[in-house]
Amino acid sequence: MSNTAGFEVIDHTADWSLRVFGPDLAALFEQAALGMASLLVADLELVNNGVERPFAFDEFDTETLLVEWLSELAYWAETERLIFTQFHFEAIDETSLQATARGGHVTELQKHIKAVTFHNLAITPTPTGLETTIVFDV
Repeated sequence: MSNTAGFEVIDHTADWSLRVFGPDLAALFEQAALGMASLLVADLELVNNGVERPFAFDEFDTETLLVEWLSELAYWAETERLIFTQFHFEAIDETSLQATARGGHVTELQKHIKAVTFHNLAITPTPTGLETTIVFDV
C-alpha cells in the first residue's frame, strides 16, 4: 500500500476514532470501510470474501454519504456478522456512490459500533488527496 492512502486509530474519549486519508474519494471511502472493519475483527486476513453485496447511495453532501456508507456496513456487521474487506466503486462523486463489496461472516465481533457519528466530521483536501476523522459511538 502506498503512503497516500490509509487509516490510523486515534484516541478519543469513550468512542473510537479513525483518521482516514486517500488520494481520491474512492480511496478515502475504501480506507474508512477497512479501518472500521479492523476495529470490528482482530484479523481482516481471516475474513473469507465469498459474499458479495451491491451498494448505492444518493445524499446531499459528501460527509453524509460517508456516514451512510459506513452505517450500512456497520448494520451488516451487527445483524449478520458480515464484514466487508474488498471494495469496487463503479461510480463515486461528492453526493452518490455505487459500489460492490466482498466479505464474509465472522464468528464474533471484538466490539460493537452503535453509530457512525457526524462529530467534527469534515472531509478536507490535503496536498496528497483527502483526509477526515471519523468518530464511532461504541
